[in-house]
Amino acid sequence: MSIPRPLEVSVALCTHNGARFLREQVRSICLQILPPVEIVLSDDASTDGSVDVVRTAVAECAAERPEHPVALRIFENRPALRVVKNFEQAIGACNSGLIALSDQDDVWLPDRLAQMVPLFERDPKLLLLHTDAHLVDAERRDLGHTLFHALEVTPSEIERIHGGNAFDVFLRRNLVTGATTVFRRSLLEHALPLPVEWVHDEWLGIIASAIGRVDLLEQPLIDYRQHESNQIGARRDTFAAKVRKALASRGSTHVERAFKAELLLARLQKFGDAVSPEILAKVRSKIEHQRFRAALPASRIARCLPILREAMTGRYDKFGRGFRGVVRDLFESV
Repeated sequence: MSIPRPLEVSVALCTHNGARFLREQVRSICLQILPPVEIVLSDDASTDGSVDVVRTAVAECAAERPEHPVALRIFENRPALRVVKNFEQAIGACNSGLIALSDQDDVWLPDRLAQMVPLFERDPKLLLLHTDAHLVDAERRDLGHTLFHALEVTPSEIERIHGGNAFDVFLRRNLVTGATTVFRRSLLEHALPLPVEWVHDEWLGIIASAIGRVDLLEQPLIDYRQHESNQIGARRDTFAAKVRKALASRGSTHVERAFKAELLLARLQKFGDAVSPEILAKVRSKIEHQRFRAALPASRIARCLPILREAMTGRYDKFGRGFRGVVRDLFESV
């Protein structure tokens, strides 16, 4: 009887002028207790020597720990592909059964992969796993709270994800942060190509939750830097900021969300029996809800009755932030 081969990990590392933090980032990856077998670096037209920093850091780690060398493959994009297509290139080139996403400025805790990989080995249906993260500043000083705190993740959302209902959670809002994520390479069969209208981690999370199991670990396994150059950060809104958002112009927000849901439906319909009719029905209902919100009249008084009727359907709770969405639709400008 043959012994199953342990799952190996490829790291998809995307960079753009990230030399300031890359050495520390790459060393934290290569010196994991359970190290990856390769890093696929996709660099988006850096001019600060980012590629050389990565190459040097990988070589340093190989000299320090020759028994666990980490292979490095490099793509240099001229012109830049931008975030989504840069990650698409990196993950598409990864060879291992598991793929870990990596930004250019975070630091992995030493046991990150040692904690995450065994969960995939124990559960063949687990497609994607993400975690909480320590929020730190540019110098890695603790900011006193975590990523899940900043996202206002609720116990109910955590319970539903643990219970196999991640798709319902992600239809309301994305909770998957790429820098904390590991997923099976088999997911790419359904997830590629990545639509530029979606953030890459958001798309990977919702596709995985539609065809398999997604779970999370509540412990932080990376230090997630918050600094002036973050393309996507994690900051919890103050009460004043929430009020400003409620009164701000809706712009094209709901039109864009409806279009994103339409893209999701079109992709899921290609998967045949891999996606249940119930999931397709939920996406169609999400589209209807976003179209409703996009078509609300300019007059706040004229909105009241339609919003009340829509609230009675429960779709504000199913596909948005519930009462917060109702208040925003009642008061926002057009």
